[in-house]
Amino acid sequence: MTDSPKRIVLITGASGGIGLAAAKLFFAKGDRVYGLSRRPCPEAGIESICADVTDEAAVRNAIKTVIGLEGRLDVLVCNAGFGISGAVEFTADADAKRQFDVNFFGTSNCIRAALPEMRRQGSGMIIVTSSVAGMLSIPFQAYYSASKAALNSLVLATANEVRPYGVRVAAIMPGDIKTGFTAARTKSNAGSSDYAALSKSVATMERDEQNGMSPDVIARCMYSVSRKRNPKPLRSVGLQYKACCLLGKFLPCRLSNWIVGKMYASK
Repeated sequence: MTDSPKRIVLITGASGGIGLAAAKLFFAKGDRVYGLSRRPCPEAGIESICADVTDEAAVRNAIKTVIGLEGRLDVLVCNAGFGISGAVEFTADADAKRQFDVNFFGTSNCIRAALPEMRRQGSGMIIVTSSVAGMLSIPFQAYYSASKAALNSLVLATANEVRPYGVRVAAIMPGDIKTGFTAARTKSNAGSSDYAALSKSVATMERDEQNGMSPDVIARCMYSVSRKRNPKPLRSVGLQYKACCLLGKFLPCRLSNWIVGKMYASK
């Protein structure tokens, strides 16, 4: 069964993981789907656009191409991203900057390129893949957590800016998801002799990810949000992660941070 009318959807990071799951679902629901990623989307029916979200000109050209072909852009899913792990003290400057270039500025590039058309239309939906780590900072994932916290702030501010133009903006905050994200993580063991908890923390994190929920769960959440007239600006997925976000919101900061530390920074 499909929903109507058919929408024009652009999904970044669509070559695998959550992005691919979302592309397949939106397409199955009857939407016209374009996948923007560095590698072609392997799914039949998805129109691939090869581009890197950190290349502002390439992103603008890609969105211009979609609008030129279709006459509009109804849904933008900003999903491209990756993770780095390691101790803050020993994280290379280039790695930290690359983390923000992809996760934060790459998303910003896509949003800024799509907004002129969405404002002109008087409608549009922008969905950003954030993380529970944006609410509860994870030890030895400091820069990843910071990039997602920055995305949450970007979403909240942008949602208020564009609401008068009929454009909706929301972030989905997954927890542990079983995808290729784990294998693609940039890991640094530098300083492991000084930070005894580093190796254990990363191993715990990766075990949790490989036992995590299917990316299809996040894709279904994205689709549901895309259909809402007034979506929550920040939405976690799954009872466990909803509870984590609530604890982070209502417990004293010192206590919630201590709990996270016991989970991920104990020797």
